[in-house]
Amino acid sequence: MQKMTLKVDGDPAHGSVSVQVGRYPDLNYSNSETAPLLVPECHHDHRFHRHQQQAHWRPLNREELEIIAGGPRWRKLRSRLLLCFWFCWLLMLGTAVAIIIQTPKAVTPDLRWWQKDVFYHLHPGLLMDVQTNETSHISRVSARLPYLKSLGVSALILQGMFGPDSSSANLTEIDHSLGTLPQFTQLITQSRNAGVRVILDLCELDLFDQELGNVTDVWSSMTKNIQYTLRFWLVQGVSGFGICDTDPAFSKKTLMEWNMLLQEFSSHDDERILMVRQLGNIPSDNVFNISVNGSLVELFTKPLIPDPHHPLSPAEVAEAMEASLQTQQRDWPSWTVGGGVPRELHRAILVLIMTLPGTPIIKYGEEFNLVQQVTQLNQPPALFHSLSQSRAHEEALHFGTFTLLTFNASLPSSGLNSTSTPPIAFLRSWGCVHFLVLIHLGSKPHSLDPGWAPSLPEGGVFVTSTGLDRFGPVTLRSIKMQPHEAIVIKLFESDITT
Repeated sequence: MQKMTLKVDGDPAHGSVSVQVGRYPDLNYSNSETAPLLVPECHHDHRFHRHQQQAHWRPLNREELEIIAGGPRWRKLRSRLLLCFWFCWLLMLGTAVAIIIQTPKAVTPDLRWWQKDVFYHLHPGLLMDVQTNETSHISRVSARLPYLKSLGVSALILQGMFGPDSSSANLTEIDHSLGTLPQFTQLITQSRNAGVRVILDLCELDLFDQELGNVTDVWSSMTKNIQYTLRFWLVQGVSGFGICDTDPAFSKKTLMEWNMLLQEFSSHDDERILMVRQLGNIPSDNVFNISVNGSLVELFTKPLIPDPHHPLSPAEVAEAMEASLQTQQRDWPSWTVGGGVPRELHRAILVLIMTLPGTPIIKYGEEFNLVQQVTQLNQPPALFHSLSQSRAHEEALHFGTFTLLTFNASLPSSGLNSTSTPPIAFLRSWGCVHFLVLIHLGSKPHSLDPGWAPSLPEGGVFVTSTGLDRFGPVTLRSIKMQPHEAIVIKLFESDITT
């Protein structure tokens, strides 16, 4: 390394200063007098230390972080953020509780047994059963109890148990052509053990002999005989009685006497009831003076199709059905099919009866399929079994609200013309569950117009149909109904405006 000697005028005692030029090649000092006494290393050392600090950067440890975060500013900020969080959380909780409280609750009604059960109307003398060796008709009914339970039937109305010449004096004996009294009492016991209640139909019996006139003593004697008869059958285990609105016994005074007797044998778990069946096309005048579903009569049964005394066309059946559905029901209704219905419409009418609000009463034979053979009469019909199971498990089909839907006749259409039979549609709703029932009684296929019901959701799932051939999801805008077909659809959407 080359050394440079600096000579400075002054005291020679100071000597000379040597500078190592090789260490700083950038500095070119040709004149020794101009060479600085101090070398400029400060700028280089500052950059060096900065790079050294960056190379050794590390995050704050826990102790250092606690020291910094423990300051008053951070504590104040954290307190405010925590307070804001809890305020927002409590606000959302209060809003949710308010919505739940203000939302109307679908309270399940406390139904009585005659509002829950499916009734089966049977004349033992007409019973066909080829798979039993029983000789009496009463015993054949006993043998069919498992079949009735498989259908979902819980109440059996027996008609024709008394002879044509029966009177109030001999109603404790049944028609001997049907069986014996011990066989009948055994039937009542077996029915109760199987969970099926027995109701005696006294309709069209001349309980008050009209030929004897209105002599007070005679009427008093007949009233006592009837009271004795009713008490006798109640002791045997009968769950109630049925009469017609055209019977002489159908009066407010008589029903009050009968009701007092029924209340004597009734309990909370075993209520005895009184039924009234409408025979005419319109209710008799006495019906409007009777408290139905109240203190006197539990069920008033109406025919869905009034008996016209002649066969009806599908259009006439549809018109009669729509008229019945449009009639506002004040009390818990009870329905039978009625008369004059063409055989090809029986399955569609069965779907209607089982999905209407109220208690369905099915007559013997109405549950059978058109193709069902006599050897299959002990097998539960698939359609009836499907309907009874759906009604038992779905609250909307059991006691939900009823909304009749109308088709917009102004829509171009979908296969519907002035001579065809329009479909019938209604909703059964309970809470957020909705069922759509479509019934087409016409003889030609009918495609629903895409805009026939804009308030309904577009999708649903098939529950059952008369052909038992519809399954899985469905789009309401693309349904094509077959002739004499009825369909039950469970809708997907919960928010429906009707």
